[in-house]
Order: sequence, then C-alpha cells, then structure tokens
Amino acid sequence: MSAPATREWRRTYAAVFVANLITAIGMMSFLPFFPSIVAKLNVDDPGERMLWSGLAFGAAPLAAAVMGPIWGSIGDRFGHKWMLMRALLAISIFVGAMSFVRTPLELFLLRLCQGVFSGFVPPSIALVSVMTPHGKQGRVTGTLQAALPAGMILGPLLGSAVQAHFGILSIFTFVALLSTLSALVVAIFVREDPNVVDTIERFSPTSVLANTLADLRRILAKPRVRGAIVLLFAVQFGMGATQPQLQIFVEEIWTGDVARIEPLTAWLSSAFAAAGLITTTLWGRVGDRFGHPLVMALAALGVALVVGATAAASTYGILLALRVAAGCTQPGANVAAFGIAATETPDGARGGAFAAVFSARALAVSFGSMAGGAISAWIGLRFLFLASSASILVVLVLVRTSSFLGANAARSDGD
Repeated sequence: MSAPATREWRRTYAAVFVANLITAIGMMSFLPFFPSIVAKLNVDDPGERMLWSGLAFGAAPLAAAVMGPIWGSIGDRFGHKWMLMRALLAISIFVGAMSFVRTPLELFLLRLCQGVFSGFVPPSIALVSVMTPHGKQGRVTGTLQAALPAGMILGPLLGSAVQAHFGILSIFTFVALLSTLSALVVAIFVREDPNVVDTIERFSPTSVLANTLADLRRILAKPRVRGAIVLLFAVQFGMGATQPQLQIFVEEIWTGDVARIEPLTAWLSSAFAAAGLITTTLWGRVGDRFGHPLVMALAALGVALVVGATAAASTYGILLALRVAAGCTQPGANVAAFGIAATETPDGARGGAFAAVFSARALAVSFGSMAGGAISAWIGLRFLFLASSASILVVLVLVRTSSFLGANAARSDGD
C-alpha cells in the first residue's frame, strides 16, 4: 500500500472510529433506562412496565435486522460513506422526535422508524474494511467495534446526569445532537476508497430486492458464515433477553436508598462496557492469529456460563462482577462473526456480509428483549437468565458438530 493510500486509510479509519464513539455515547445514554422512560409515560403496573420496556428496546433492532441486508447491498453498489451518513442522520431525526412522546406506543413506533434507517455499524465497518491491509481485518473490525463499549462507559453515566437535571425525555435531544455531530465528522473527513467507488453498479430501485436476495444466497452458502450467524444470534438473543430487565433486577436485590437505582444501573452498563473496551481489540487479534471460528466458540461458551451464573446473584456486588465477566466474553462473539465475514467474502460483497451479520445480531437483540420482557413477567427474572444460558449452550453444541470449526479455520500470521 502506497504512502498516500495509507494516510487516506488511516484518516478514514480514525474519523469513522470517532463518529462511532460519539454516536455510541448518545445511544447508550438512554438504552439502559427504558423502565424509567416507560414509567414516565404513565405505565405503573410492573408486568406492563417490563413488557413495554422489552418492546421499546427491541423495536429498533427488529427493524434494523430486516433492513440491514438491503442497506448492505445498496452500500456495496452505491458506496458505504453515504450509507453511514444516512444512518447517523436517521438517529438524529427519529431519536430526537422521542423527546415529544406521550405514550409507550408512540415510543415503540419511533423506535421502529429509527431501526429502519439507522444501522450505522455495518456501513462503518464495511467502509474501512475494504481499505484495510490483509492480515489486519480482525483487529480493525475489533477496534471499530471497541467504540461501542467505549460509548457504553460514558453514555449511561451521562444519561443519568442529563435526566437528573433536565428530565428523562431530554436525553433524546442530547442523542440527536451527538448523532448530528457524528454525521458532520463523516462528511468532512471520510473518503470512500476510489477503487470501490469506480466500480459502483448503478441500478434502479426495483432491482434492490433482487440484488439483496442474490447477495444473501451467496453469503449464506458459505458454511462458516452461516455458522457464525446462527451462533451470534444465540449469544445476542440470550444477552438481549436480559439486558432491558437489569434495572428491575437491581430493584429486586438492592436494599439501600431507592434513589440510587438508576445510577447503579448505569454503573452496570458502564462496567460491562469497560470490560468490553479492554477485550474487544484483543479478541480481534486472537482471531487473526488462531482463527475467528475458535474465538467465537470460546466467547459463546463464556457468555453462556456468565448469564447462567447471574441467575444466582444475590447482591449488587456479585451482579456487578458478573457484568464485568459478560463484558469480557460477549464482545468476542461479535468481533469473531465480523472477522469470519471479512475473511470468507470478497471486497465487493463485504458490505452485504457485514449487514447479514449485523441483521442476525439486531434480530436476536430485538426478539430477545421482547421475549425477555414477556418471559420475565411470567416466570421471573432468575429463570429468564437460566433459560437464556441454556439456549446459548444448545446452539453452541449444534454449531460445533457442523463444519464451523475445522483444520483450515481462517488464520493470519501477518502483522
């Protein structure tokens, strides 16, 4: 790679990382607090509160999962920079509008609209990945994804402070402003790889669906990509089922001042994110060296054990320690899935492959959070953690017996 190309790649890489970080800070300033947001919308019944919290949390990833492959296919043909701009501006518009919601249904509908247009992770990774030197795919995708846990460290704490001073619905205006700033960073500093842009295929809107389906068939025909998608779905389903209910779990086990419930919930998210920030890039490096399928299997096993152990947590300190452990293991599955997609697909199909992985993750978070809200209202939070752990272990066994792990697992000894 020539010196100018290296500078161009590194500038784009840095700008995308900063944009992802700013956006992640904004998004995580409200995601852990759906029980409080729903309660503010005059929902007092505990079961109904858990249900609406799960529905609101899961609405955006559900819509993003459906639209992800379509946006990925368009990005492969039209350019990933504009797909990233579209996602960031959509967050500004639809999350900003949430400042004015009056009912849980309005919140749910705006979250659906947000999800349709706002998936910013796949285009950001695809944009940088096609410019990344071979042998560095795992660490680059890992570092870009590290922006998310980094945002999770600051986001919940800032969100807790904002709602304490300006009211809980004001968080959404804060998020809209941060996302707009991210879009400006991308617009000014990011340059699309000229070699990719020059080969863009122009197509009519009527061909989008056909192109998307054709891309998905090619991607899912690869056994390792297919296995990665299935296993990632299981991991994220288990995590997604429990994530929106953490505040209620804190309420159950905390015996001190109830005014500390929301800050304590914020610390759970921040501790999870801090552990992820440290380990995400490490998982990428290990995957580059020893193979992303092996890393994914180990990470999934770790998540299953931690989620199952959470069912026995009896104090806030134990719960906090387990969230740190979850933050160390869960990022490995995400990084490995994107690493497998990067090593198993050519540059021209990279956006579609990343979008398929993202859609599996988003769909799992959506279904998991919605199912978790209903299940926890039915059988209780502790049994929800046990069921989530068991589901991950079952899928891990099924994937392990397939051709997912093998002698020729993707490996790179390069720098």
